[in-house]
Amino acid sequence: MDFFYRVRFPLMAMGMLSLLTGIWAGLLRFGWDFPTPIAHLAAIHGPLMVCGFLGTVIGLERAVALGRPWGYAAPLFAALGGVTVLVLDDAKTGIALFIVSSVLLAAIYAAILSKQFAMFNVTMALGALAWMAGNLLWFIGRPVEDFVLWWAAFVILTIAGERLELSRFMEPPPVARRLFPAAIGVLLAGSVLTTVSSATGIKAAALGMLFTALWLARFDIARRTVRQTGLTRFVAICLLSGYFWLGLGGVLLFPQPAWGPGNGYDAVLHCVFLGFAFSMIFGHAPIIFPAVLRVAVPYRPAFYVHFAVLQATLLLRVASDVMGWESGRMWGGLLNALALVAFLINTVISVRRGRGNTVER
Repeated sequence: MDFFYRVRFPLMAMGMLSLLTGIWAGLLRFGWDFPTPIAHLAAIHGPLMVCGFLGTVIGLERAVALGRPWGYAAPLFAALGGVTVLVLDDAKTGIALFIVSSVLLAAIYAAILSKQFAMFNVTMALGALAWMAGNLLWFIGRPVEDFVLWWAAFVILTIAGERLELSRFMEPPPVARRLFPAAIGVLLAGSVLTTVSSATGIKAAALGMLFTALWLARFDIARRTVRQTGLTRFVAICLLSGYFWLGLGGVLLFPQPAWGPGNGYDAVLHCVFLGFAFSMIFGHAPIIFPAVLRVAVPYRPAFYVHFAVLQATLLLRVASDVMGWESGRMWGGLLNALALVAFLINTVISVRRGRGNTVER
């Protein structure tokens, strides 16, 4: 198994390549005149961030949890897909690799469910299937607005499933256990309907986002752990802020008359993919890195720097979206990128300080 431990590092590095190039692509989309050797880079911002980065990281985490060599094929194909869409102007090959990765991720969950059939595992498995559905729609040439909510469901359901697993320590009441599947059911219904009827689908998707955010904010263990100190408090603050962004995404999505590129579109997607997803990543990184890479990431109060910068600059960006203030959107996007870079730098500093404190697994 040493080989499969060592392969985690190049896989994570390829995922980080997708993240960094995806950040650069986002700045180009805003209109910042930065040099780029890849002419089509701006067009693949979303695929790099969602499929190349999140697909690799989530796949790697699940492969480690599964503990079987074949599971590492899921993050491998996601990582290769990220590199491929970077290198090739024609995205078809990269999309095919992402489809294979999503199928393998669903297979990982199938193997896990065969051992432990629980709602939290079902939720994460549905997330993998949502990613696969979005990738298939992308492959057959459907416009981005037809499948991006499938990608959003992938991220939301993966995180919600992980948090549901931990909520068992708080023993949610029976009514809460019934409300959770109802919330994710509405979210998935919205994803389905958006591919058929945009006006109807976005209403359901918006309600699904809002209900899921409210459920997590009410029943997640973070409501208790936020009263503690150190890393435990930091993680809880990140989680609760993520639920705020997910709920705000639902609130902003609901009144939209149609679903497609525009300021409201940008605000909703970045509430989910940036505010919700990266608040979760910021909070979980000191826990996930030791579990996956066996390297210690000691907590430092400096973690609040990249967290605070992201929250403040995303507020600027979303407010600018709502008001139609283009300069605010551009500067908000640039500062969002700096927050993500600060996160990477802070994490590297902590890893260096924790060098020698390897984590056994």
